[in-house]
This record gives sequence, structure tokens and C-alpha cells, in this order.
Amino acid sequence: MRAYVALGSNLGDSKQHLLDAMEALAALPHSEMMARSRIYRTPPWGVVDQPDFLNAVVALETSLEPHELLDALLAIERAAGRQRNGERWGPRTLDLDLLYVGDRTVNDERLNLPHPHIADRAFVLLPLHDVAPDLAIPGQGKVADLLRAVDTQGCKPLA
Repeated sequence: MRAYVALGSNLGDSKQHLLDAMEALAALPHSEMMARSRIYRTPPWGVVDQPDFLNAVVALETSLEPHELLDALLAIERAAGRQRNGERWGPRTLDLDLLYVGDRTVNDERLNLPHPHIADRAFVLLPLHDVAPDLAIPGQGKVADLLRAVDTQGCKPLA
């Protein structure tokens, strides 16, 4: 199955956190990294009084089930020093969000697939467009079309 994972960081050496996470994702069992986006500097979303984020997306081919993949993402976050303290949208060393896994739909207390807010977030759509511009997100639309509908001001690819 093709899976897309969004990566974000705004604490510490954010670029290194993303690169380390990409390496960890590429090493997941029963998985192969198929593509990775450019890294973007983006303004914070939700809680705006915090440093800018660095964001990226990777495409994986995996036979891991969605909840197994989620558990692996959480382990990678913990290894990067991420502490989930209940605060949403605050600063973090590493944030990994499972955006889409094959044609799977999951709605439970741990996971919603496809991610319900893809269409709202330039920091997801810009890097997702790098790796899958023609991907159609059920109930949301095609990535290229969704990207045209969001404000990307302040989002810049790193050189």
C-alpha cells in the first residue's frame, strides 16, 4: 500500500530532526521509501506564538497495517524527544502525521484516515504536492486542486 506521512519540527535542529525521521521511516520493516518532498519553512498553524516549522512529506510503500504504521511513527517521535503532553499544535521536536494509506478509511479514537485536515493546511499540501500532485483524497479532492485553494504565503522551500 502507498502511505503518505507528513513530518514537522520547530524545536532544536529541525532540519536534522526531519532528516533523521526520514531515515527511520526508510528503515521501517516491510516498507520502502518511494519519494520525499523538499523541506519547507512554514508559519505556525493553530498556536501562532511559536517558531516557524520545517515540514516535509514522504511516500512509503508498506505492508504495515495503518495502526502498526501509526505505532511506528509514534516510536520515531519518542526517539526524537517528542513528548505528547496534551497540548495541541504547540512546539515540538518532531511531529509525524499519517495522512493517507492506500484506499483505507479508518475512524477511531487513535486514527482518522485519510487525515481530515489535509485540505486546510498549506504546510501539508505543499510537500504532498511534491510527491503526489495527482493523489485524490477521498472526500477532500485532488492534491493539486486543494493546494490552489489554500494560502501558501510565508511558506518557502529551503534552498
